[in-house]
Amino acid sequence: MRYYDKLIFELSHPGRTGYSLPSVQQYPFFAEKCSSGVAVDAAVPANLLRKSKLELPEVSEVDVVRHYTNLSQMNFGVDTGFYPLGSCTMKYNPKINEEIANHPAFAGLHPLQPAETVKGAQAVIDGLDAALAAITGMKHFTFLPCAGAHGELTGLMLMREYHMARNDSARVKVIVPDSAHGTNPASAAVCGLQIVEVKSGADGLVDVEALKPLLGPDVAGIMMTNPNTLGLFERQIGEIARLVHECGGLLYYDGANMNPLLGKVRPGDMGFDIMHLNLHKTFSTPHGGGGPGSGPVGVGERVLPYLRIPQTSGFHGNFGVMLRAYAYILMLGKQNVKMAGPLATLSANYIKESLKDCYKLPIPTVCKHEFVFDGLINDGAREGKTGATTLDVAKRLLDYGFHAPTIYFPLLFHQALMIEPTETESLETLDEFIAVMKKIAAEAAEDPDILHGAPHNAPIGRPDETAAARNPILKA
Repeated sequence: MRYYDKLIFELSHPGRTGYSLPSVQQYPFFAEKCSSGVAVDAAVPANLLRKSKLELPEVSEVDVVRHYTNLSQMNFGVDTGFYPLGSCTMKYNPKINEEIANHPAFAGLHPLQPAETVKGAQAVIDGLDAALAAITGMKHFTFLPCAGAHGELTGLMLMREYHMARNDSARVKVIVPDSAHGTNPASAAVCGLQIVEVKSGADGLVDVEALKPLLGPDVAGIMMTNPNTLGLFERQIGEIARLVHECGGLLYYDGANMNPLLGKVRPGDMGFDIMHLNLHKTFSTPHGGGGPGSGPVGVGERVLPYLRIPQTSGFHGNFGVMLRAYAYILMLGKQNVKMAGPLATLSANYIKESLKDCYKLPIPTVCKHEFVFDGLINDGAREGKTGATTLDVAKRLLDYGFHAPTIYFPLLFHQALMIEPTETESLETLDEFIAVMKKIAAEAAEDPDILHGAPHNAPIGRPDETAAARNPILKA
């Protein structure tokens, strides 16, 4: 095991410490000012005191610095390389937004301050509400939800409230396309609703003829992502909205794929009644790593009377995420917000067209922000060789300094490889990624064993991910 692969506890040695401070007694002035004559633990109730010593690693300062610096270099992020993770919009976020969110005037606010002392913060929330409403075509947003799935649940609860208030308790079914995000049916189930799947057609879009028989007096609504997880715009969304509304249901918009629509198409104009936005995807907050998210929910005219929940959660929700989003929108301005979607779409189509001779393209049409390949065209499965899989391609990309795209999702294709380049990557970066993907395709055809053993240059090789999930080893 290499030195920097060890856990911080493995670097620990009894008695070693990372600081050296003189005793108070050496400085009479401070001793006089600081000494209270009261034991340190005297004010702590006995039942709250530890019965044993806190087991923390005992290491020197230099070991601590090296350990966490090495750990940071083992991580991959948007600031270190290209991150084409499909459906997650892992795009670069301007650092000025981080500066604004960390400004003492905002970061120093206390959640229990009187309302009259935080009017500036409330103005930010009100301004963001108005901006998001203008961008999406919704009437009003609540910032209560702290993530996308939380927003889905909140939106579905609003959907149920809408029907219950109209004494329409028979509406217990939610229609979910087979191309939906996995959280959609999960959120509906948590909300106590029954999930009905509607199939996609050969073009990857919702099959309207398959939808019609599913509609009836027991349907609460439909959950849709547009563009869907194949990166395709639902061209019949107007007809779908008409059919669902005619049967008495509502339309819920999953805003995870809103990025390519910025300034071009508004969910409210498509006929959606409820939606959530992933501020941490579309509106400038570093996405991933377990950090805070934000999934504000917007409503249209039909549902507006039922939005009786607080505009923000206790302590004003994830206020730092709201600050980043508002700064991002204001700095881009109306004109430049309109450029984000088309540039993301241009990047995705450029990569798709450049690689379609090497990777199987099941739906050869114009995409939006992302697209899906179905494995390699020539995977090396000839002359007794074992063919290269999507997983092999993903692992091999790590050797070339690129993060892998989303793999094996959506479930519509057996060897799915979903790529989303976003609007923030340069032409040079896209060209380099294309060249590497072509090189990997050539390796797969000539000697797939190179891919089977990848990654070759990463800190660890290819672990047994199934065993790791079932039997996690969380310490040495």
